Amino acid sequence: MVFEFEVQGGDFATAGNASSQIKKILKQLNVDHRDIKRIVVALYEAEVNIVAHAFKGRIIANIDTSEVRIRLVDEGPGIPDIELAMQQGYSTASSEVREMGFGAGMGLPNMKKNTDEMHVTSVVDKGTTVELIVFINQPTT
Repeated sequence: MVFEFEVQGGDFATAGNASSQIKKILKQLNVDHRDIKRIVVALYEAEVNIVAHAFKGRIIANIDTSEVRIRLVDEGPGIPDIELAMQQGYSTASSEVREMGFGAGMGLPNMKKNTDEMHVTSVVDKGTTVELIVFINQPTT
């Protein structure tokens, strides 16, 4: 099953909508709650990164019986140094974003921590693509 979501940069009021919808879908599919938590945490972090840093983005979630693959593609400033951005606490968030309680520099590290595989590619002044992969256990009964 494939699900797509549009994300608008700067729209913190709707940040988290995609992760909430994916959570509902995974629960309906009886995916193990531990896997749901990992997926939702990683997706929420990625979704907030689009809202905080990009002009807009798209989320494509592919769910099957053995894995969840989520691809996030944004149009934004890009990440000049991915290795640096992966360090806990490193942030390029604006002061306005930080005042709202976001931008602590834990987004990418939390995504990596909660996924089995994560791939980040970025082109400065074009945008960033993040792929999150979580291998899921058999559904609970």
